[in-house]
Amino acid sequence: MALLVVAFTAFGCGHYLPSSGWITLIDGESGFDNWDVSGSKANWRPAEGSIQADKTTGKGSSVLVSKKSFKDVELYVEFWAGDDTNSGVYLRVRNPNDVSTSTGAYEVQIWDKNPNPAYSTGSLVNVASVQPIYKAGGKWNVYEITAKGPDITVKLNGFVTVHARDDRYPEGRLGLQFNGGPIKVRKLMVKEL
Repeated sequence: MALLVVAFTAFGCGHYLPSSGWITLIDGESGFDNWDVSGSKANWRPAEGSIQADKTTGKGSSVLVSKKSFKDVELYVEFWAGDDTNSGVYLRVRNPNDVSTSTGAYEVQIWDKNPNPAYSTGSLVNVASVQPIYKAGGKWNVYEITAKGPDITVKLNGFVTVHARDDRYPEGRLGLQFNGGPIKVRKLMVKEL
């Protein structure tokens, strides 16, 4: 009985890590070769157990874009953001050389202090707004994102933040945005549905 208590204490409090059928694109400092850099030149690099960026030498955002395109997926992303970070996870990127929601992509927002609070952390930018109650700054977080057909669901640390239906972009690449403030990703896994 004591061993069961120890096991539940040690493992039961941790977050579920997916395993079967998943492709790992980032695992600590590994996986940088699964991505191309688009946009401004940021200092994307493997360091301190993650892939991260905290400086740019250009204007606008810098985006790591997956080399592979995906259609229907589940994503599991462990990330750390500063209090002032402006970042996001892109889905179904249509143009890997010009990544934004206006050029064809969905963005799951990481930006606690967005001047438009309806599209702060946990939102699906320009598709599904949130109450500005979700905060990612200064801690490790988990996004679980499902995109199947027109249905997109976002969970942040186990809580559903948005569920939306939008069929404009059925397929495309994944992306990780840096647009100011530090961002670190220590795990990114994808499962095709």
